[in-house]
Amino acid sequence: MTSINTLGFLLQVDITNFQMDSNTDPKTLIGFLIVVAVIVTVLVIVNSRKGTPGKKGGSGGGGGGGGASGIFSGFTMRRIARNIGLNSEQTKMLDYVLRTDQVADIEKSINTPALLDRHFRRAYRIIEQTTGAEKETQYKLAVLFSTRNLLENSSTSSITSTHLIKEETALVINNGKERLNINLLSAKGDNLAVEVPKTVLGSQIKISKGTRLSVLFFNKSNKGFAFETRVTGYSTVANHPAMLLAHSNQIRFLSQRRFRRRQAVIACNLFLVYVEGSGKKQRLIVDKRRVQGNIADISVGGCSIKTIAQVQVGARFKIEFNQGDMDLAALGQVLRTNRTNMNTIIHVKFIKVSQKSMNAINAFVYEYGRE
Repeated sequence: MTSINTLGFLLQVDITNFQMDSNTDPKTLIGFLIVVAVIVTVLVIVNSRKGTPGKKGGSGGGGGGGGASGIFSGFTMRRIARNIGLNSEQTKMLDYVLRTDQVADIEKSINTPALLDRHFRRAYRIIEQTTGAEKETQYKLAVLFSTRNLLENSSTSSITSTHLIKEETALVINNGKERLNINLLSAKGDNLAVEVPKTVLGSQIKISKGTRLSVLFFNKSNKGFAFETRVTGYSTVANHPAMLLAHSNQIRFLSQRRFRRRQAVIACNLFLVYVEGSGKKQRLIVDKRRVQGNIADISVGGCSIKTIAQVQVGARFKIEFNQGDMDLAALGQVLRTNRTNMNTIIHVKFIKVSQKSMNAINAFVYEYGRE
């Protein structure tokens, strides 16, 4: 406030009081006016660079200073936000995130997922720990995750070689009419090492050496890719039997998931939900009988669940599970199913999820929480 008050005082000075008389040196007066002008200019610049994100619209409270608070970096941030399609609240949130972590090179951070997650993780924890109304905190976290998701979907980064695929990436292999789900064990060396595919009974499927395969996968940024390869042999990697595939430098971009997804093993209970009545009197009834399963992967848009129960496509379930110290729930509908070993994998689309549950799922998926 000191600089603001000083500026106000200088602007209130009546320059006409400094009239030249016969004893006044013109050079002295000109020098004084120049000094006043310089001070005013400096104070205007300093004040234009101050300030924190406003609290209106759920942008997350005050943030630290840094490179992102300058005039030109602020212009860059707004240009990027406009190009991505962020709304006003998401733009304020991005500004808050960048200021909080004192980002100096905005474009580098925007185009580097690891850096971006570091900035957003810090802002997430600050918002989560800030004392305030629960509803306001959950709203701010929802804006933070919606902003992060839009930034991720606008990313132009791509994978050009199978050498760049991360370990534990889920792969779908098309072998003729068969679709086999396996995980990548290692992309190092002369071959891709993947899990040996298995039948529904758990026995290994030995695909002949030289067989050509089509492979589909999604990276951490939700982008889908495909490449052609062939089986080069079998080995053991990290004490696991592995099928070896030839590397490829010709990877095709296919599509992009709407939300980031993360693999998991989370116990859950499923309760069948059915409709009772018709028209305006229609209501959803939750069956008290439960089916147990394990969530295999999850996003705020849905999840895959492994269960031994037989489940019909189109069925609706209330899904209850625990994440950290929170009990979460969602209403979902089964889109498709497939058998693997002795289990059924059901792919569920979430129909209704509370804001608090969505934030908890996002915190898990983006690995922002303390697990």
